[in-house]
Amino acid sequence: MLFDVTLKADPSHPSVTVVSVVGELDVATAPRLRQELVALATTSPTGVIVDLGGVDFLDSTGLGVLLGALKRARTAGFGFALANAEPQVARVFEVTRLVDILPLHPTVAEAVAAIVEA
Repeated sequence: MLFDVTLKADPSHPSVTVVSVVGELDVATAPRLRQELVALATTSPTGVIVDLGGVDFLDSTGLGVLLGALKRARTAGFGFALANAEPQVARVFEVTRLVDILPLHPTVAEAVAAIVEA
């Protein structure tokens, strides 16, 4: 399965980085996303958005990477949000009740607004 992670600054808020993930986020691919998110944490961004629009499968390892990124963001004092999750991925967050800790925003723009307004 194809897996890719791309990073780009949000056009309306250049200090917010959008991390777009495509493919299956699982035990085989999660380390790459973790590496990118750890590197981002050292750049002191205003916020990081993970766009899950291209993720068609998410396992517990992927969840762990996202929760670790949330912890790093809170410790470093920058915003972290998830956006654009496909229904099957959103369901994983709902079933595990992680949506209470890490809300899913319907769009990247809404996630950026939530970080900037916080």
